Amino acid sequence: MLRRFTPIFIILISMASVQGSSSLAKHLFPILGPEGMTAWRLFFSSIMLIFIFKPWRKPISKQAWKYIILYGLSLGFMNLSFYSAIARIPIGIAVAIELTGPIVVAMFSARKLLDFVWLAIAIVGLVLLLPLHQANTSLDIYGIILALCAGTCWALYILTGRKAGQLQGSSSVALASGLVCCIIFPIGVWHNGMAMFSLDVLPLAFIVAVLASAIPYALDVIALPKVPALTFSTLMSLSPVLGALSGFLFLQEKLSTNQWFSISLIIMSSIGTVLSIKRQPKIKPIAKCKS
Repeated sequence: MLRRFTPIFIILISMASVQGSSSLAKHLFPILGPEGMTAWRLFFSSIMLIFIFKPWRKPISKQAWKYIILYGLSLGFMNLSFYSAIARIPIGIAVAIELTGPIVVAMFSARKLLDFVWLAIAIVGLVLLLPLHQANTSLDIYGIILALCAGTCWALYILTGRKAGQLQGSSSVALASGLVCCIIFPIGVWHNGMAMFSLDVLPLAFIVAVLASAIPYALDVIALPKVPALTFSTLMSLSPVLGALSGFLFLQEKLSTNQWFSISLIIMSSIGTVLSIKRQPKIKPIAKCKS
């Protein structure tokens, strides 16, 4: 039985690593800002991914380049939007809102009435998070909009990444990450100037990249081939909970009862969406560049 649950435990550690990296990244915002933190995360992640996948070993077709560029843009601006969002709202709430991106992608294959019920539950959860009533007046509307942008980019990341992976294989994520780093890094420098290169923050920025990309990827390589796609997708639905716990433990971010209820509705919608989709085979590991 222990062997059966070991891959699930490894996936949970991988998810906790990603959410923990968000707390550390937010801790660095007063110095680097979301732009500088995104730039360094992409820079260090790109180096690691290029070293792992060695993309120069396979020729790249013109069609593959098109999807790799789109994949890279969705990846880069997903991270930038997410970091900009958590600079304004708690991590758990931002992760919950961002999760609507994959939910919408899944809904494109909706065929049953129950599928649309799950979507409606997610919408209700989102509406309850909006600062339209007394319970949520503390939430920044721009932070919510940025989290929705991150969710939109996540949806595009899934669609373009799937196509890029089909055309170029695993090396597509290294190419995409390197390309978008060339766009985001100058933005980070423009916003932060020489503070970007402070030796006090570079080691911490490197740790963020390791926690957000290197460790999750290494753990996924071990665990994902051993679990069904349904199990993995259901576990991913718990990301907002881990994000909220990370924010509480490391940043003292406390959520109201109403906010926890709203997050629970979005999680319920995600799990329901996954369970309503026809069971799929085990999935292959992919690099985790998600926020």
